Order: sequence, then structure tokens, then C-alpha cells
Amino acid sequence: MKRPIVLVVEDEPSVMAFVRAVLERNGYEVESAETGARALELLRMSEYAGVISDMRTPGGVDGADVWEWIAAHRPGLLPKIVFITGDILNEETSATLQRTGAPIVEKPFRIQQLMAAVQQILGKAQ
Repeated sequence: MKRPIVLVVEDEPSVMAFVRAVLERNGYEVESAETGARALELLRMSEYAGVISDMRTPGGVDGADVWEWIAAHRPGLLPKIVFITGDILNEETSATLQRTGAPIVEKPFRIQQLMAAVQQILGKAQ
């Protein structure tokens, strides 16, 4: 059976490596983007089972922008988004999280926290 592919949008290499390792160990395939702009390119070209996105990414396209694009172009993917952030107290971040209703995993996080959020939106990988 094909492994579900999750798009991970994260600019910190250590966090990306951690998330990739956890997801792959739990039966998911990972495609990565270091910027929101790259995430939008990948979303235009491919289908994903879910998206895990940092709220703040370099290059002028952030997690909120990725969510907005998905809302406009792939609304079926909206319930399959998890945000990760170390900046939950920021007013803009907080407003986005409230507006989207997407699950959030706050940095620094543990494997169990990440997988609980992923399984909440995707179920268990086979």
C-alpha cells in the first residue's frame, strides 16, 4: 500500500530533520519545503494527504498564506493541516490560528505531541 505523503513546510533544518524522521518512522512519506513560496509550488504540482507548516517562513509567504492558498484552491485539504510555531503569543499568529481552527503544535515539541496532531487530521498510516 502506498504511504501517505505529507508536505512539511519548515525553514529550520534541525526541526525539518526531526519532523521528517518522526513521520517516516510512523509510516508517512515526506516532501519538504523550506519556504512558503516553495510549498505553494509543490501544492500546485502534487497531491498531499496533509500539510504540516511552520507559521513563520522566510521569503514573504508564511503559514497563513499557505492556508489561504489551500482554502482557495484545495479546500478539501483544509482539515488536513497542522501548524507548528514557536511564536504562539504573537498577535498575528494567534489571530491566524483562531481563524483557521487548524491544530497547532508549539515548538519545542515532543514526538508524541506531533504524532497526536498528525493522527488527529490523518489517522494512522498503514
